[in-house]
Amino acid sequence: AVVSTQSTGVRFLLRYYPPGIILEYEQGSQTRTRTIDLLDLTERSNIYELVAQLQANEPLITPSKTDQVAKLLLKLQSKLSSPDKHHYNHYKTIRTHVLPVTNVSFNKSGSKFVSGSYDRTCKIWDTHKGQELHVLDGHKNVVYAVAFNNPFADKIVTGSFDRTAKLWSTETGKCYHTFKGHTAEIVCVTFNSSSTLVATGSMDTMGKIWDVETGVEMASLQGHNAEIISIQFNSLGDKVVTGSFDNTVAIWDVETGHKISSLIGHRGEISNAVISYDDTLIGTGSMDKSCKVWDCRSGQCLETLYGHTDEVLDISFDHRGKQLLSVSADATARVFDVGTYKCLATFVGHEREISKGTFNPSGKRVATASSDKSVRIWDINSGKCLQTLEGHTDEVFSCQFNYAGDMLISGSKDNTCRLWKDTNSGKLAGAL
Repeated sequence: AVVSTQSTGVRFLLRYYPPGIILEYEQGSQTRTRTIDLLDLTERSNIYELVAQLQANEPLITPSKTDQVAKLLLKLQSKLSSPDKHHYNHYKTIRTHVLPVTNVSFNKSGSKFVSGSYDRTCKIWDTHKGQELHVLDGHKNVVYAVAFNNPFADKIVTGSFDRTAKLWSTETGKCYHTFKGHTAEIVCVTFNSSSTLVATGSMDTMGKIWDVETGVEMASLQGHNAEIISIQFNSLGDKVVTGSFDNTVAIWDVETGHKISSLIGHRGEISNAVISYDDTLIGTGSMDKSCKVWDCRSGQCLETLYGHTDEVLDISFDHRGKQLLSVSADATARVFDVGTYKCLATFVGHEREISKGTFNPSGKRVATASSDKSVRIWDINSGKCLQTLEGHTDEVFSCQFNYAGDMLISGSKDNTCRLWKDTNSGKLAGAL
């Protein structure tokens, strides 16, 4: 929430990515919030018609607040329709670990990032100063997976080849809990949106759900026949989706740990499975060179997306869940419209396989990380490469934007993280 206005009894907070309004109000002695998603808002939307629709469904938006809410929506509309002019320059190179880096991740604002390594540690860094803040020491093998509990970013979870996951304090580096129960390497970790639960996926074919407060195992997700390589909670937090090398994706009930449905159809190992922000769609990428879009409620395959000539190595939705990005060992990336399933753009320019791809917050641009030692920034409308970010001396396996979209981090097998910053980031930060 980045912009707010106060009204009697109700505070309106504006959220840019994904677009929405958060209502903050008092009920008894407690402050409560309610979120209204505006995923279909465009530059052509009639704001006053939209306000009328909101008022019909939300009692807190009374007629007296019409102009106030309309002004907020106009501000949001203006932000979403403004051209994306970010241009990234090399800001810092940080030699994070002596042994190879496995994963890097920003907190929401990008003020901090974490790195995992084969040296058995995770490190927390001050992004702007390039300073090491804490070394999270305690794992007995490779730290392979790392994640912040965004948007709060006060906790970090790490997953290790030592078969445990650990929960840490971002501020102090203290270890709160060690999650024990897996019988093989942990390769994926995540928090639910309210930061009350952690989910872990392992080479032992199981997923597990853990309580953040107590460290107790809440559920064991058993049903895959091969390694689990991706795990994600839906936004509501009542379901978990896992992707596996058994060629399937499973949807699980968080409370019971029971499997709701199996998504069967790929003919190769799953590389990633992701859920759209509104919890309606699941996107999957596979070594069978295809992507699929599934209905999250019914488990039915809605469409198979073809075009790549080699394994699909990663996929992601944009913030609104309107576009799906796929990257491949064929050295290309593609963006598909989720509504029509048409390919909007094919990005050609990398010289070797692309292992990671991500949308920027506005959903107008894409970053791709490649074995050719570079990161590229692409424009979806034109399909053109806007920038090639060079400097790494080995394969780049990770890239991620911060929430404002004015900073990018890349992680490489050269044991460094490089930070790329928009040349006008100071002005942009003031505008936000």
